[in-house]
Amino acid sequence: MRWKLARAFGIDIYIHWTFSLLIGYVLLNSLGVGAGSAVGLAAYLLSLLLTAFGCVVLHELGHALMARRFGIPTRDITLYPIGGVARLERMSEQPREEFWIAVAGPAVNVAIVGILALACEFLLQIPLIVALIPTGTLTWNPLVDLAHVNVVLVLFNMLPAFPMDGGRVLRALLAGFLGRLTATVIAARLGAVFAAVFALLGILGNPFLILVGIFAFLAGQQELAMVRYREGQRGARPLDAIPADADIVDVVPVEPHEQFSGSVWDGRSRAWVVWRNGRPVHTYWVE
Repeated sequence: MRWKLARAFGIDIYIHWTFSLLIGYVLLNSLGVGAGSAVGLAAYLLSLLLTAFGCVVLHELGHALMARRFGIPTRDITLYPIGGVARLERMSEQPREEFWIAVAGPAVNVAIVGILALACEFLLQIPLIVALIPTGTLTWNPLVDLAHVNVVLVLFNMLPAFPMDGGRVLRALLAGFLGRLTATVIAARLGAVFAAVFALLGILGNPFLILVGIFAFLAGQQELAMVRYREGQRGARPLDAIPADADIVDVVPVEPHEQFSGSVWDGRSRAWVVWRNGRPVHTYWVE
């Protein structure tokens, strides 16, 4: 179940119900401080969370709008606790297009970081080095903390963990030399390694990394299976139309010629079997 939040550039934006789990997790973590401080911390973390996911929406719109430039529409964008997903009508099979679609999302976050860093430098007199390098702790300055969040988003998304953005960039680069299938196999295997690392780090600390690891592994294997299927379909001989003068015989050949197309009578099943390029594709019963 999901709820519609908005519509931007003709694309519907939704939030999944599991997003409430992330809000609950943030509130739960704020209970470890004093009562008065807990309220302030919870309010600050929630505001930072919402603005951070606003940046995630912009990230996904970056993917969607770049895909639109290549003639690929986007069905919708959905926010989950582990991030956002832009559902494209199809995945580009051109390495150059996949590369630019993949980097467009992190590029949006880079632009956000630049704007926030300049704002910190000129409006708050905070050095750029402070605004750009995450410290692992809150600074209680919303511009600095949001800049740090976006830096982490860029670094995390550009990890070569297929099917994350960095993994798609890796596949696009490899596909130009090795072909799409081989590139996907390599990217998916590396993605599985990263998925295991995410799960291990999640067990040791942040449980949401476990979800990221599971998602990365399953999504990567699913896309690998899809690419294998499509490559197999391309390698199969086409099912040509039966010629008008196709042979009609009354015995099913035990080993039909691989190029045979025609109608064959199967005396055991009392049916006509249609063969195309050496493969049975249809049956007509006459009784």
